[in-house]
Parts: sequence; structure tokens; C-alpha cells
Amino acid sequence: HTAKIEMAEAAVPAVPYSYCSQPRAVLARPKYRAAPGAAVLEKEPVRYANIMYDRRVVRGNTYALQVIPVVCFFITRLKLLEAQKKREAWKRAQARRRIKEQMRLRTPEAVEGREHVQVQTELYLEEISDRIIEVDTECQTDAFLDRPPTPLFIPAKTGKDVATQIEEGELFDFDLEVKPILEVLIGKTIEQASLEVMEEEELAQLRAHQRAYAEVRNAELAEVQRLEEQDRRYREEK
Repeated sequence: HTAKIEMAEAAVPAVPYSYCSQPRAVLARPKYRAAPGAAVLEKEPVRYANIMYDRRVVRGNTYALQVIPVVCFFITRLKLLEAQKKREAWKRAQARRRIKEQMRLRTPEAVEGREHVQVQTELYLEEISDRIIEVDTECQTDAFLDRPPTPLFIPAKTGKDVATQIEEGELFDFDLEVKPILEVLIGKTIEQASLEVMEEEELAQLRAHQRAYAEVRNAELAEVQRLEEQDRRYREEK
């Protein structure tokens, strides 16, 4: 019976532990800690709020929502401030210009019986008219000529020309200077010739040794053949 009870308990799956409670609003919590010795106030009644009137809740399509980052907000704010400063500076400049125009001395009004007339004060008088005088003229140009060749550029001479006299044998003595060169050439030539002669002699000795070895080998082979033939004849005679 004990084995059957254990098998039955093993067949029943274990239910995981879970806990749930009814939803409730979060109680209002004071921002600062209560001072020591202060009277304990009674808990305020729970204030329920409608989530549809909360500004932190976004309603509608969230895909088209444009959230301006903090950096962009500050940049836009700075641009607006700069534009406002420019407008204020332009207004101040306009005000200063108007004040200067008002303070500028002007020609007094003409007395009775006279009037102001604009006249020319230049040395030569010029007739002023709305239409500029136009005159048609003609001229004959020369035929096209070939461009002359560009002269060779010769830079300007700088410095002074100085000459000196060099006697024969002062700078270069051929017999003395050519001696080490000839020694090197002749020495290298003789050395190369000696190497070639030694190589030819060595090759000749190798060929002589090969010929002597071939002669000895041929003689030994002939002797071996003669002995084999003699042995064969002895065996046949027996």
C-alpha cells in the first residue's frame, strides 16, 4: 500500500505557488520625512484619480507623436533668443538713425520772395537731361597679324666673373692617377686567367682518371669473361 500511495503522489503534478490581491490605489506619501517628536497625523482618505485626465498619458496615435529631445529644445530656445536680440539691435539702430537725421542741420527755409534752386558747383558745367546723348561712330581695325615668337628667356646675370690660371700638371697627372687603376685591372685579369687555367687542368686530370679507370675496368671485365669461358670449357670437357 505504501508503494501505491507514493506512485499516486508522484503522478499528481506539483502546482506552483502564486499569490494575487485586488488592485488598489497607491497611498499618498509625504515628500519629506517627519521631524522627530512631531505628532502623527491621521492618514488622509484615498484619493482616486481619473487616468484619462493625467497629462503623462498620451492619447491617440503614438506613431505620429513628435517628442522633442532636451538638446533640440535648448537649441531652438537659443535660436529664438538670438533672433530676438537681432530684432532688438535692428530696432535700436533704426532709432539711432532717426535721431541722427533729426539732429542733422538742414538748410533754413527761404525768405519771402525767394526760393531755393539746385545749381552745379563743379568746375565744368554739364547739361543735365533725362536722355543720355548717343552717337554712332565707325572705325576700321587692322588685319590680324601673326604673333611674333616669344623671345628666349635669359635670366639676368648675377655676381662677378672671376678667372684663374691652371698650369699643366697642377690638377691631374695621368701617369700617377692611372697607376692604381691599371694595377686593379691587370690583377683582376691575371687572377681570372689563373682560375680558368687551374679549372682546365683540373678537368684534364679528371678526364685522365676517368680514362685510366675505364681501361682498368675493361681489362678486369675481359679477364672475368676469359675465366668464365675457361671454366665453361672445363665443365663441358668433364
